[in-house]
Amino acid sequence: MTLVEKENVLFEEWKKGRDDFVSDGVVDENAYAKSVKKLIFVLKEVNFADENRDLRKFLRDRNERPQTWDNVTRWVMGIRRLKDDLPWVDLENIDQEKRIETLKSICAVNLRKSPGGYTSDNKRLKVVAKEDKNYIEGQILLYDADLIICCGVGDLFKGIISFGKSFQWTNTKRGIPFCEFAPGRFIVSYSHPEARIQDNVLYYGLLDAIREIYKVI
Repeated sequence: MTLVEKENVLFEEWKKGRDDFVSDGVVDENAYAKSVKKLIFVLKEVNFADENRDLRKFLRDRNERPQTWDNVTRWVMGIRRLKDDLPWVDLENIDQEKRIETLKSICAVNLRKSPGGYTSDNKRLKVVAKEDKNYIEGQILLYDADLIICCGVGDLFKGIISFGKSFQWTNTKRGIPFCEFAPGRFIVSYSHPEARIQDNVLYYGLLDAIREIYKVI
C-alpha cells in the first residue's frame, strides 16, 4: 500500500465522526520519499474554501494562499540548505510557482480537519484535537518524519501527542522549545507562519534554532 493509500484508509475511518472533513498530509509522495529530511508542518485548521476538501491537492496544484505558505516555503528552502546562510534577497519574493515546487516535498497536518474561520476558535480546536488524539498520532506515525514543526500549536501538541512515550522538552539558547522524539529526530514548537512578526525575523529565528538542534555551525 502506498503512503497516500494509507492516508486515505485512515481518513475514511476518521471522517465518519467529523463533518466537512478536509484531508491533508503528504503533498507529493515521491518528492517526500526523496527528501533528505522528511518534514511535517503541524497547523491548526484550514481556513480556505476548496471544493476538493483536500489540502494536499490544493498545495500541489493551486496554492493560492501566500499569507500562510510563503513563509513555510522560505522555511523549507532554508532547512533544505541548512549549511548555507541564505541572504534575505534570495528569499523575499516567493511566487506561486516557487510555493508549489518547494512544498511538494513536505507533509502538512492540521489538528482539526474541519475548516475554520479567519480567526481560530482555540477552545474548539483543543476539544477536537483531544478527541482525535489517536487519529492524529496515527497519521503522524505514517510519515516516519525527521523533523516536525508545530506552527503556533506547540503547547497543544505537547499536551496531547506522545506516541506512547515520555518526551523531554528543552529550549535552544534563544528559547525555542524542542524535543528529540526518536534518535536524531526532533519536534520544534514555533510560531504560526502568519504570526505578526516580520517575515525575515520568523525565517531566521527558525533556521537559527534548527541549526543549533542539528549542531550545524
